Amino acid sequence: MAGESICRSASLLELAELVGGRVESGGGMEPAKVMIFGAAPLTEAGPGLITLVDKAERLEAAQQSGAAAAVAPEGLPASRLPVIRVADPHMAFAKIICYFRPPRLPRRQGIHPTAVIAPSARLAEDVEIGPYVTIGEDVEIGQRATIHAGVRIMDGVKIGPEVTIFPNAVLYENTVVGPRCIIHAGAVIGAYGFGYVNQQGRYRLAAQLGNVVLGADVEIGACTTIDRGTYGSTVIGEGTKIDNLVMIAHNCRIGRHNMICAQVGIAGSTITGDHVIMAGQVGVKDHVQIGDGAVLGAMSGVIADVPPGARMVGIPATPEWEQRLKQVAWTKLPEMRQEFKRLQATVARLGQELEALRQLMGQKPPDSDRAVA
Repeated sequence: MAGESICRSASLLELAELVGGRVESGGGMEPAKVMIFGAAPLTEAGPGLITLVDKAERLEAAQQSGAAAAVAPEGLPASRLPVIRVADPHMAFAKIICYFRPPRLPRRQGIHPTAVIAPSARLAEDVEIGPYVTIGEDVEIGQRATIHAGVRIMDGVKIGPEVTIFPNAVLYENTVVGPRCIIHAGAVIGAYGFGYVNQQGRYRLAAQLGNVVLGADVEIGACTTIDRGTYGSTVIGEGTKIDNLVMIAHNCRIGRHNMICAQVGIAGSTITGDHVIMAGQVGVKDHVQIGDGAVLGAMSGVIADVPPGARMVGIPATPEWEQRLKQVAWTKLPEMRQEFKRLQATVARLGQELEALRQLMGQKPPDSDRAVA
């Protein structure tokens, strides 16, 4: 049964057939006689296990690990280990792991009796609603959607087919979730934007009349927050993947197939193109436009528009080549500082020697007449 601990074994030849690969018998043993009892990454590999070698420099570590065999790509050098050669080693290794450790697939139980569902909510066929879920008025949930325990779905939310929302996520009113989206635990979609008006020394909450729209196949990481638009929508484009602990502010329009890594913060009204990558802890100021295919390196501080295809790093973010020149200069600063001190000492010494020479020759120092006048 899926999810149970299962003791399995397979010959190397059987595993090769499972992943559509071919066997190279590094030790000379017949593939059908090499028995495998589990799969593990290289750092945990040992006797009886098959491991993954995706780079030539990891071959030696695999051979010393005691692993029984390895999955490797075509073109990698020959190994003393028996190897299953495949075009995509990561996909093949994942399939082998699933053979030995089948994923725990939850049983579909329909609507849990503790769920609170408003009378006007419309749920399609085969929807899974977990314990203590609350669903507001006029909510629509598409076919085969799965809503895990403790999720809060407020009024007017529309959820497409085959969406999965993990425990304790919150969807504020009028949020739209496209087909096949995944929203992980603790995410908050549609909270008020950080917008205030200062009136007579006191802050008053600005208009919060918009919503959030997620395109198809978007994934939202755990504890990520996406604020609603002020008047319109904050939009996350189709296929975009957002990591844990990301903050996207009001009125942003994130393009299709972006990759946004952990702890990124994007200020309001920012617009990104398609296939943009933001590495961890990138910070983007408000009203910035980032072009298609741009890559923002980790901890970049983006304060101006980024052209398409640019690779930006640093604070403030500048083109990668420029930042490399700066880093080279930084490494030379101690040496340059010592050289500067030596030059200062030399200039001071030469000044003293010149003054002594003038006095010896009876010359007046420069500007002495002007000073007397």
